[in-house]
Parts: sequence; C-alpha cells; structure tokens
Amino acid sequence: MENSILGIPTLPAFFSIFLLIYLFAYFVVFRNWGPKHRPEASSCLISLAHGPTAAIMSIYSILHCHKAPTFASPNDTFQNTILEFSIAYFFLDLLHYLFFFPSDVLFILHHLATLYVFTTCRYVVHHGAYAILVLLFLAEITSGCQNVWTLASYRRADSPAAAKLYDFLSPRFYVFYSVFRGFLGPLFMFKLGLFYASGAAEPKIPRWAWVSWMVVILIAIGLSILWVLNLWIDWHRNKVQKKGR
Repeated sequence: MENSILGIPTLPAFFSIFLLIYLFAYFVVFRNWGPKHRPEASSCLISLAHGPTAAIMSIYSILHCHKAPTFASPNDTFQNTILEFSIAYFFLDLLHYLFFFPSDVLFILHHLATLYVFTTCRYVVHHGAYAILVLLFLAEITSGCQNVWTLASYRRADSPAAAKLYDFLSPRFYVFYSVFRGFLGPLFMFKLGLFYASGAAEPKIPRWAWVSWMVVILIAIGLSILWVLNLWIDWHRNKVQKKGR
C-alpha cells in the first residue's frame, strides 16, 4: 500500500518539499554567493533539512517498534515513509550534482548506490528496513554539524566570523564524525554481516539483495573513514604550521 500525505503519495510530496527548499536557498538565501558556492550551499540546506530529520525519525522508529525486530523483519509503514523521505532527498541531490557538478563522479556514485539500497529495500524486498535505518541514523546524526561546518568553510576566506566558526567546529566535528562513522558504523556493520552470513535473513531478504547492500555499505564506510582521516591529517598539519610561525 502506498503511503500518502493529505492524499498525495509521500515520495513525490517529499521530493516537492526538498525541491522548494533548494529553490528557496538558491534564489533567496544564497543569491549573493558566488557561482561555485551558491549551488553547493543550496545542497547543504536541503541536506540540513534531510539529515537531522531522518536521524530523529530513524531513532524513533528503532526505539518504538511494536514487535521485537530482527534485521530481516518486514518493513512497517513508518519505516517505508522514512525510506521514501531519504529517497526523495538523495534523488534531488543527485540531480543537483548531475546538473552543476557532473565531473564529481564519487558523489554521483555514492548517491546512486544509496538510492539502490533504499529503493530495493522499500519497493522490491520489503524487508530489512530496521537495519538500514540504524545505518541511516549513524550516518545522518552527524549531518547537521557537517553542513554548518561546510557552509562556514565556504565563507571563511571572506568572513572572520565564518573562519572562527570553522576553526571551532573542525576538531569537534571530526571527533563526532569519527565516533559514529569510524567506530559505531563498522561495529554495527560487522554485527549485520554476521546475521546475513548466518543465513537468518533468507528467504525474506534474498542473497543478491543483502550481498549487494553489504558491498555498498562497506564501500561507503571505507570512504567515510578515509575522508575523515584526511581531514585529521590536514588539521594536524595546519596546527603544526601555525605553531611554527
């Protein structure tokens, strides 16, 4: 059964909301920003609308399941709504990258892979959303801080206040990100992998589905760890250079 908001199917409704936020950001909020950072900042604003909301909805769903769930439980209505909410965001942000930054292959592939996991879980397999939402929570809980940090990085060359905010947030954001993406994410993935490998998910979640999901998740977590590791290296290098002056 298709979910709806005021009679409108949730997926197009969510997409329309994100599109309105993006257009408002692009033509109003960031209209005076440069041609490079204007679309990037608009993308940050829809990410701010998606990430914290998805994290809150996911943890609420996880903590308020009516029955004791497993990683292969059938998706309930609220879980499907959260998946559709995230599908709408990632699809719009994918269009953003294809239009403004078609050479940013890594982000385009990331969004395609994420959409693959969410859409197959929601529309093909109809099971396994509980585990996917745990991973969504671990990924998006850092989103609010990351987007504020990113917006500050765009303005730090022109604004002392933005530069100060960026310097303040950097080590704190890196720690926050490292804990959730670099430690808790791999830990949960290991637990999920053991469950899938035991065969407990089959036949509810076909082998092709859980194997492909695990490949996507493994690559995403690995890239996240490499990304934050590079940030830590740059932060330490800059700190040493400042002390040497």
